Amino acid sequence: MREAWPTWFARRERRLAALALPALLLAGCLGDQTSLLPGNAAHDGEIAPPITTVQRAADQEHQRLLAAFGGEYRAPRVRAALDDIVKRLARTSGGQIGAYEITILNSPAVNAFALPNGRLYVTRGLLALANDTSEIASVLAHEIGHVTAQHAVQRAEKEAESALVSQVASQVLKNPTQGAAVLAGSKLSLARFSRQQEFEADRISVTSLARAGYDPYGASRFLTTLGRNTAFRAAGQNQSAEDKRLDMLATHPQTPERIAAVTTAARQIAAPGLGEHDAGSWLGAIEGLAYGEDPRDGVARGRRYVNSTLRIAFTAPEGFSLEAAQDMVIGVSANGAQALRFDSVKLKPDQTLESYVAAGWIEGVATTGIEKTEMGGQPAVTAHGKGTDWMFRLAAVQFGDRVYRFILAARGSSDPERQMRSIVDSFRTLTPAEAQAARPLRIRIVGANPGDTVASMAEHMPEQDRPVELFQLLNGLDRDAALTPGRRYKVIGE
Repeated sequence: MREAWPTWFARRERRLAALALPALLLAGCLGDQTSLLPGNAAHDGEIAPPITTVQRAADQEHQRLLAAFGGEYRAPRVRAALDDIVKRLARTSGGQIGAYEITILNSPAVNAFALPNGRLYVTRGLLALANDTSEIASVLAHEIGHVTAQHAVQRAEKEAESALVSQVASQVLKNPTQGAAVLAGSKLSLARFSRQQEFEADRISVTSLARAGYDPYGASRFLTTLGRNTAFRAAGQNQSAEDKRLDMLATHPQTPERIAAVTTAARQIAAPGLGEHDAGSWLGAIEGLAYGEDPRDGVARGRRYVNSTLRIAFTAPEGFSLEAAQDMVIGVSANGAQALRFDSVKLKPDQTLESYVAAGWIEGVATTGIEKTEMGGQPAVTAHGKGTDWMFRLAAVQFGDRVYRFILAARGSSDPERQMRSIVDSFRTLTPAEAQAARPLRIRIVGANPGDTVASMAEHMPEQDRPVELFQLLNGLDRDAALTPGRRYKVIGE
């Protein structure tokens, strides 16, 4: 298994982005997975038609979503609250869809989706950001708006038009300069179309919120939190929000534009403070909701990674932050000059650990300096290599016929030997008791006492990076906001 740097670093992102490649996909809203699956569902009381190709495609899309976002997350209290909200919103949607069905996706990502047959999806990462019923209702109303406005059908037609333009540009014009201009124009047209859809769904959502009795300003509050979350995550990954804003082909409008639009729409309906925005019932519903990575994939907490299934743990070098995925762990240093990947492969029957490492697993990087060692009492091998723009330190530890691999890369000519040594020294196997004790982080609801501050409440989250900022983000608080005694707030703990 040979992989090119930095190709392997982006493989997890490609796994999610692959959802956007087929022509028949879902209508995704808060993230970058956009889609196209025309279809409809039988209304209540009607006899369901025979299973059609479109229905089978919808079922396939459902399974694809479950596979890509960690499967379904079962939380009865949250599901009941969402079902109640969806029923209220559905009564305002004009009856285009007979029934809506919602699925909670087991992912810490912040996203929501809709299939045109009425299937709605929200990640538990998104649920953690909402602070009252009107805010989460705004997300669901936005998704229902996409369905009732038939955006998936319109998008499919636009995709077909764009594909035709591409074919003309590549096969007919034969002029690279002119062809590039035509292709750029078609992409911009498609991007503008997507932006129009998002704004339309936003307008529909504000109207639906008000008609269903919810505070129409919930949409602007949630979009504000969404923008703060993007900035918070970007800062932690050394990727500025400004860098993302410079992408003119982004399929979604900039968050400030959307906030301004939904605020204007809400002002045309009612003054602030009217309509339901029940924080108490929503916080009660999400208390205990898992936060962050699924423990089945391992849990990354700051620099430390623990996998109770594999019964292993290690600590990244000082200054790194880790992110766990289904099949790997990725880390980036604070200055972005170093990156870490941890994953596993299976040895061939006639292959030794030394021969595997000597063969090299990074394309274009010659593996040298192979040395035998131990990691956590298991046989291991370390090595180093040099690419065009990166210096590498490699480590591999064997458990039976599986090899757990560490790749540490440093930009330029600096050798990350010291950092790899700290990883090797930190690697260990967990005892059965330690593995059983590894628990997921969860949302906890804590009441504020007189004298409590943002800083004191953030002390409930000692293992979280930037706990003060995270507490403000989770609770929709401005930087200089004071706490209200007796009010309940979200924190993260075991």
